[in-house]
Amino acid sequence: MLEPQVRAALLEDLGRRGDVTSDTIIPADTQATLALRAREAGVLAGLDAARLSFELMDSAARLETFMPDGSRLAPGDTIAHIHGPARALLSAERTALNYLSHLSGIASATARIADAIRPYGTRVNCTRKTLPGLRSLQKYAVRVGGGSNHRYGLDDAVLIKDNHIALCGSLRTAVERARAHAGHLTALEVEVDTLAQLREALDLNVAVVLLDNMDTDTLRAAVALARGRAITEASGGVSETSAASIAATGVDYIAIGALTHSVRALDIGLDSLSP
Repeated sequence: MLEPQVRAALLEDLGRRGDVTSDTIIPADTQATLALRAREAGVLAGLDAARLSFELMDSAARLETFMPDGSRLAPGDTIAHIHGPARALLSAERTALNYLSHLSGIASATARIADAIRPYGTRVNCTRKTLPGLRSLQKYAVRVGGGSNHRYGLDDAVLIKDNHIALCGSLRTAVERARAHAGHLTALEVEVDTLAQLREALDLNVAVVLLDNMDTDTLRAAVALARGRAITEASGGVSETSAASIAATGVDYIAIGALTHSVRALDIGLDSLSP
């Protein structure tokens, strides 16, 4: 799945004529060694995509890694050296750094939240709010950062949300229809906004309840109601600053869309080691 994505990203950057800057000012036989370095603290993710970016430009390119994905980075850490034809390395530089910085940003944000909520036994989840075409990589970065993945896509599990309930006429109708067709191996989760909805979902023996946009007092009451009956997952506007207080309510999982749809990239640079 990875190679077609990286190849498409390179083609997007190279356009119709290739790298007109490097191709016109760098002699074709020039070899170079470049160093990938962290410019701020964070968690590393995306080395495979970076490696492919260089190797697809030129099969002679070689990435020598010193730190694996999942490493905790400090400013100035050398992540890897890249050896090969200078033109190819420079042409692939931005694509490789885009992947590495973006995915490391996701892993870093996930790690900060995972660290903050660990004392409560709560896990952080990503969602389907991913950038088009990057879902597999973004969800990988969440796992590298210590989080876990919610549904990969619409075909993983049944998640009955407010619009499903509205169009079916009731929560009970939606659950009964899903249960009749999904099969016993397909997980069934229901989104609830109130404690009354939660009680109804629990009476229907759903496996997971998504507690949407509840304040911490309501979440605490919801967790008490669901304990021993269903897995609980909190969602709705969760941030790095609010995650710990939400975890303290006792929820099993916290779902955060911002991990993938609006995370800040980690600053990683590529420096020349050649004369």
